[in-house]
This record gives sequence, C-alpha cells and structure tokens, in this order.
Amino acid sequence: MKDVQFSGKVLSILLSDNRTISLPVDKIDWLKWLANASETQRNNWSIEPGGYAIYWDDLDDGIEIEHLLGMSPLI
Repeated sequence: MKDVQFSGKVLSILLSDNRTISLPVDKIDWLKWLANASETQRNNWSIEPGGYAIYWDDLDDGIEIEHLLGMSPLI
C-alpha cells in the first residue's frame, strides 16, 4: 500500500501495484465509524507493518486490505 486519501466521504487507497481501491465509507455499514470521523481523525492514518492494513490511531480502528478486495458489490 502506498497512499490513503479522502475526497468527501470516498476513501481511496493506492496499492503497491498502482491499483486504486475507492469506496464510499458512508454507504458501508461497517465503515460508519470512518464516515463519522472528523477530517483530522481521517487524515491521521498509518500503514500496518507488512502493508496489510490501514490503522487510525485516533479512532482505534482499522481496515484490512484483504477485506476490501473481497467485498461483494454494494448493490
């Protein structure tokens, strides 16, 4: 994983192979904690050792990339 960015309520993750995963955090029930976070909280992220997950210290929660890659369509 290379980078994490927000555009409004859309989280975009740039993977090490240059693919980008983008998802609307306010439309996914298990990511409501991230949708409700402040901009400051959302911008305080770190990549876990090995690059398998993103962790937000201020929110005491994170997302494993494996879960995002295996998600079913929202509709």
